[in-house]
Formats: sequence, C-alpha cells, structure tokens
Amino acid sequence: MKFLLEYWYLILTAAVSGGLLLWPMASRSGGAHRVNAAEAVRLINREKAVLIDVSEPAEYAAGHAKQARNIPFSSLEGNKALPTNKAVPLVVMCPTGARANRAVATLRKLGYEQTNALIGGLAAWREAQLPVEKSAA
Repeated sequence: MKFLLEYWYLILTAAVSGGLLLWPMASRSGGAHRVNAAEAVRLINREKAVLIDVSEPAEYAAGHAKQARNIPFSSLEGNKALPTNKAVPLVVMCPTGARANRAVATLRKLGYEQTNALIGGLAAWREAQLPVEKSAA
C-alpha cells in the first residue's frame, strides 16, 4: 500500500499509456468499416453493393473505377445519386482512401449502415488490376 501512495504517478502513467495503446482498437469498432479491393469486388458481385467515388469531378475524370458513381465528398448530404434503399451495401473510394473514411462516417449518419471504405483507394484498385476508366472532359 505504501508503494501505491508513494509512486501513484507511475501507476497513473502506466494506466494512461495502456489506455492510449488500446484506443485505436476501441475506436475502430465504431469507426469506418474498411475493405480491401478483393472484398470490395465480392460485395459488388455477390451483395450488389454500389461503388461510390467521393473524389472531386476533376479527379474522377482523370481516372476512376469502372461503374463508380461520382458523388463528391462535399455534396454527399442530400445527393440524389445516392441509393434510396439505405440497406444496400456501399463501397466508398477516393484516390487515397482518406476522404472515403470520412465519407463512410457521413453516410452512416445519413442512415446507410452497410458502408465500407476501400483501403488504399483508387491506387489499391489499380494495384489489384481492376478496371479503371477516364471520363471525357
């Protein structure tokens, strides 16, 4: 007991350090669901998931996954291009995957529960040798 009273700051430091180490695992469960390219293809083929690219129009025109709907991140809320059936699975992508994670959080707030961010974005899609196309400018 004397040790606890004399070295309370060491115990507090150990507890805070442990909490900081566990924080990423705890926050992941409520955060963005992430899938790799193979899992995204499985969702699209088997579960009829909709592929949404949240890139800006110029980025989308420069190259995007074939059959991806372009809905820029800034215009997600209230966008008519989003599926009306909120039970449909969504796979969200962008060039790197960073915006896609934020878009998943926004879409979940809008009621889309089966929403997944593509890990690595368009770069990972290309690396998996999946179809990419360019739009006419």
